[in-house]
Amino acid sequence: MKRMKSVFMIIFTLVMVFSLAACNSTSDKTANTKPSSGGGDSKSGDAGTVNIGYSGPLSGPAAFYGERTLNGVKMAVEEINGAGGIEVSGKKYKFNIVSLDDKYLPNETGANAKRLLQENKTPIIFTPHSGGVFAMQVFNQQDKFIIGAYTSEPKVSEVGNKLTVRIPPRYDGYLKPFTEYEMEKFGKKIAFLPTASQYGKDWSAKLKPYWEKQGGKVVFESAIDFAKETDFFTLVTNALKEKPDVLFVGGPSEPTAKVIKQARELGFKGGFIVMDQAKLDEMKKVTGSYEMLNGAIGVMPLSESKISPVIPDFVKKYQDKYKEVPGSEAGLNYIAMYIFAEAMKASGSVDDAEKIQAAMQKGVENVPEKAKVYIFNKFDGGGFDGDLEVAAVENGKIVPIKVK
Repeated sequence: MKRMKSVFMIIFTLVMVFSLAACNSTSDKTANTKPSSGGGDSKSGDAGTVNIGYSGPLSGPAAFYGERTLNGVKMAVEEINGAGGIEVSGKKYKFNIVSLDDKYLPNETGANAKRLLQENKTPIIFTPHSGGVFAMQVFNQQDKFIIGAYTSEPKVSEVGNKLTVRIPPRYDGYLKPFTEYEMEKFGKKIAFLPTASQYGKDWSAKLKPYWEKQGGKVVFESAIDFAKETDFFTLVTNALKEKPDVLFVGGPSEPTAKVIKQARELGFKGGFIVMDQAKLDEMKKVTGSYEMLNGAIGVMPLSESKISPVIPDFVKKYQDKYKEVPGSEAGLNYIAMYIFAEAMKASGSVDDAEKIQAAMQKGVENVPEKAKVYIFNKFDGGGFDGDLEVAAVENGKIVPIKVK
């Protein structure tokens, strides 16, 4: 009987040991994180997987803006993975996008970044707002990940963060052509009604002294919190009481268009300086036509640009997939993802952020011709260097404005 008990205990012990070993050998799974569509399949072939993080507004008033930036990254990843992925130091890799909603709130961006690092080991995290960039810059060098910064805010490059890649051109290049156009066409009195985000505050802080230096006068200053406000009647009415010639507006395209629409409905006949975050072609979807946007100056719509011969093909592919015409949010993040992929190849690493960052110039140089929806010549000053494209709306049509 004792022998039987001993045998039973030995068998029981062996079963427990093997059970524990089996549990410990199970691959780790990311908790509560759902990969975005368009990501690579970590089980496909022998290719390794590189997770690319994204934190942006995927709900609330800025949701369309966030989705369009994410769509650009997703489209590039689908193409790269579809062509077999990338080869780095003799090994094949495919990309997988993990996206999280930050509701356009910098504190949420910071929390999302920590989660993406801990659960997905993302060497690169994209975000489409300066507040989110600044939140991640507090710890990204220490935690060794690159910020894919979709913001034209010059400060994100000027703070000396060595692991930040600013994707769009700096917005301070727009001050001169925007100011000259509006002063010549409409006059020198301006009212400020931009987004209340950090980006809007910084844009205002640059534009105000420049406008005044050219002999202009700021007759009204306020800001709109698009996360909380949907009716702008009172603010716009108060601004128009000061009889401005020009309104300075901006933020996500849809609510910015609503501000312009209300100004027109209240009888405003002047012009608009439109921050580069808002896009003329996307605002047209809200206003119904370009007629209501007459006198506005902003960034050249991607679909109207002649800067690259591959733009028509990109526009068609994007339109077929997402059922809308792409703007610069999609185009710039699309080419940025290609540049990151080429930088990884050139650096010999898919996870060493410092090596990847050091190879960004090679990334710019090696972008496939089919992906060049924008023409970047070099990686300089923490961002991509390319020509500014400016456009105005005149007589209901987009007109290119030469930047001197």
